[in-house]
Amino acid sequence: MGGLRIVDMSVRDIRFPTSDDLGGSDAMNAAPDYSASYLRLATDRAGLYGCGFTFTIGRGADIVTRMVEQLAAGLTGRRVDDMVDFMAGLLHDLTQDSFLRWLGPEKGVTHLAAAAVLNAVWDLWARAQEVPLWRLLVELEPEELVGCLALRHLEDALSADEAVSILRRRRLGRDERLAHLRRSGYPGYITSAGWLGYSDAEVRRRVTQALGDGWEAFKLKVGQDLDSDLRRTRMVRDLIGTDRRLMVDANQVWEVHEAIEWVNALAEVGLYWIEEPTSPDDILGHAAIARAVAPVLVATGEHAHNRVMFKQFLASGAIGVCQIDSCRLASVNENVSVLLMAEKFGVPVCPHGGGVGLCELVQHLSIFDYIAVSASLENRWIEYVDHLHEMFVAPVRVVGGRYQLPDRPGFSAELSAEAIQKFEYPSGTVWRAREPAAHE
Repeated sequence: MGGLRIVDMSVRDIRFPTSDDLGGSDAMNAAPDYSASYLRLATDRAGLYGCGFTFTIGRGADIVTRMVEQLAAGLTGRRVDDMVDFMAGLLHDLTQDSFLRWLGPEKGVTHLAAAAVLNAVWDLWARAQEVPLWRLLVELEPEELVGCLALRHLEDALSADEAVSILRRRRLGRDERLAHLRRSGYPGYITSAGWLGYSDAEVRRRVTQALGDGWEAFKLKVGQDLDSDLRRTRMVRDLIGTDRRLMVDANQVWEVHEAIEWVNALAEVGLYWIEEPTSPDDILGHAAIARAVAPVLVATGEHAHNRVMFKQFLASGAIGVCQIDSCRLASVNENVSVLLMAEKFGVPVCPHGGGVGLCELVQHLSIFDYIAVSASLENRWIEYVDHLHEMFVAPVRVVGGRYQLPDRPGFSAELSAEAIQKFEYPSGTVWRAREPAAHE
């Protein structure tokens, strides 16, 4: 990439009115509008650019968008002579700047914005190499990849030497694993059949359709009313039979004692995991729940602020399923660090995909994980929701409940021109046709 220069950038607030049909509804978010703070980096090489975003849920997206703009402004004019060095320096700038650390040291709005910026740079790197992001990660030398990672404050759990060793060890057999993915795809589980705002009839219809489409694992939102949750989980279990996986997600609403009581009441239907049973910051609470509801596993991670929280969840045995997020953590740099820690502690990774564009991004990370880190598909699925993929230039492809390998260069992060024209907030045609106050 010698001689490449970033010459311009644009940041847009993109919002989709998912609240209209309660897509995405859960115990914490009754009627979200799935949104993206969307960044495009232009270079001095004709036709070469990078796209990235971070996920939000409508109101407040303007604040995140402005922070993305602040962070990305420093990229304009920068020369990219060596991408490994550039990435390492950029990660340091975004996470160790004293002003940004004062606003939120690797958490909150600043970290969401850092994810958008780094996602765009990784997309640019993969496009420059003319490969999909997962292949770029697989083909980097272990020392090169580790040099790009966020390993600060992880030394007691994962050293750089250990990370390199894991990557080197997994080179054996990676061609066979890649061939398996090409033949069979990566297994997924479906969430969009079980949003909390759906009627029983709608859940039944969607689950029945998903069964016909080949899905083998299902997740249902819970947490507002125990009697309702019992009725709905029993209904779904009856529909899917005893051999398929059933998970539930409480989206943080319970106290620790409530989570234990509620999950033990729901356990009769054969739950595989309970997701986000309490505050996403409460590592001790998750550990207590995990002990009390076993053999139901505890899953969390989509709201974990940074890799250091994952270190504590993993090292303490507080979770049985690790859920990374491509827009909550600082992009690939942190997520690969978490994949490596999860491998060391023997915890499967099932990424969070419940939001606009998250499926597009996390598929690359799970594919890389299987080929180059964990070498296993056992008890691993990528979350899938069935809306908004048509907004992307390279949407996910799912056949028979399994993700197909993305083959276009980049991180699958580019929104179509039509989607931007319709859904940019507040100037897009969809929003201009509505009362502005309705979604402020």
